[in-house]
Amino acid sequence: MATITDVARLARVSPATVSRVLNGTTDVSPERAERVRQAVAELQYQPFSPARALRRQLTDVWAVIVADIENPFFTSVVRGIEDGAREFGYRVLLCNSDEDVGKEAGYIDVAVGERVGGVVISVASTRQSDLAPLLRLGVPVVAVDRRPVGHLVDSVLVDNRLGARQATAHLIENGARRVACITGPKRLSTANERLAGYKDALAAAGRRFDESLVLREDFRQAGGYDAVRALTSGRPRAHPDALFVANNQMTVGALQALQQQDLDVPGDVKVVGFDDAPWATLTRPQLTVVAQPTYDIGRTAAELLATARAAKGGPREVVLVPKLVVRESSGRPG
Repeated sequence: MATITDVARLARVSPATVSRVLNGTTDVSPERAERVRQAVAELQYQPFSPARALRRQLTDVWAVIVADIENPFFTSVVRGIEDGAREFGYRVLLCNSDEDVGKEAGYIDVAVGERVGGVVISVASTRQSDLAPLLRLGVPVVAVDRRPVGHLVDSVLVDNRLGARQATAHLIENGARRVACITGPKRLSTANERLAGYKDALAAAGRRFDESLVLREDFRQAGGYDAVRALTSGRPRAHPDALFVANNQMTVGALQALQQQDLDVPGDVKVVGFDDAPWATLTRPQLTVVAQPTYDIGRTAAELLATARAAKGGPREVVLVPKLVVRESSGRPG
């Protein structure tokens, strides 16, 4: 069965343009409109749930657009969203933007074209992601994990600054003298908030902030690996004796690099990661982490989305609290 995306591809237009033609709007050029009609006829496209869409304007499907489906953090969040959606009578369509603003925009066009009943999104960029097409149509939007700038939408976040401050303070209390921070790109609020928490802990301990101990990577495994290789490439006395790594995938890469260089954890380098994961207790030593309430993030987002039309006042923001889970990789108190 053909989809609106298939029609858009054949007509060489966006899914949103297909939707406008099918809905009879006049802001599409005659030439484009004719291409769309020809593609619809050729593919024998039937609009998604037409009767229900006409009655309610929006369907009973939610689009969930996550930044990286390979990240276990988002897997758990999506499970919470799906469970909540089922309780409220909605189904879930999962999309992976792969941290790409252009790919994300394509999925937003699909959501507009299919008139989804709501969108939960972890934006690919705090400032560059464009939610306007959804908001113009009146589609409820809930942002998770990352705070989009310039869009008045509900959001479910975690106190990243608190979690990073606790992690860094824990390393200092356990005797670390040179704590490095491996965080994400500047375009993401989570990366900046976790760096801010790291700085807070240094200041509280009377430590000088050393910019050479901070590396920004891409929140991927390879980024964590490259960061550790860079941090340990100079004089041994300049090497860090502790790492605060700002997400779970970079933590995997960091541990891989430490192992390849025969650096003992926590003997040579203490490690705390941000995000818990099933494998964190399978490593030797077991990994100390800042655990986020991932499932609760998803369930809360579902509740906000389901009640969005009845909500009054401005955008609602829910900030959940992370928890430092102390295991073996951060060593013993010095």
